[in-house]
Amino acid sequence: MEVVFPDIEDLLVMPNPRMDDDWFFDFCVQNSDLQIERTAQGEIVIIPPTGGETSNRNSEISAQLQNWAKADGRGRAFDSNGGFILPNGAVRAPDAAWVRKSWLEKLTKEQKRRHLPLCPDFLIELISPGDRSSRVEAKMREWIANGAELAWMIDPDQRTVTIYRPGREPEQLMNPAFVDGEGPVAGFRLMMTEIWEGI
Repeated sequence: MEVVFPDIEDLLVMPNPRMDDDWFFDFCVQNSDLQIERTAQGEIVIIPPTGGETSNRNSEISAQLQNWAKADGRGRAFDSNGGFILPNGAVRAPDAAWVRKSWLEKLTKEQKRRHLPLCPDFLIELISPGDRSSRVEAKMREWIANGAELAWMIDPDQRTVTIYRPGREPEQLMNPAFVDGEGPVAGFRLMMTEIWEGI
């Protein structure tokens, strides 16, 4: 696998070697076959492709959220390819996300074409077989600390959904048939049967 670094000479002579948002976006575009995130410390994280079962589950989650968002009309849904620039400087891509239209209306057309400079109101992370749960849990805390109002971590092997909310301890649901949204996504219901069954 070849990873292409744009203008690496310029990066090396910058007083602050941490790449800015434009540099990072160009890096992602030049390596569009990879899923890439950036930590708050400026470290690049290359995420390997998922297996078929995880991909199918991601697709199901995104489809359910997208269908609800269209019918509801208050916001827009995003899949696992959408990057968000968080207030702490990290660029993260959840498996599924939802953002109020009122936030999106404040962005310029150019901002909408790049990683969105905001934290989703709601997001879902799906643990895949190669994930370390401690890493995903830290990511969930990061989402909440940066402004997410509601976040769900789904572990299909354990059949659990952990709900994260600001100012509260995470709540774990064991083998739920569905999970109901609240707050920004009140009215959304994620049906879990196909997610638990996999392919």
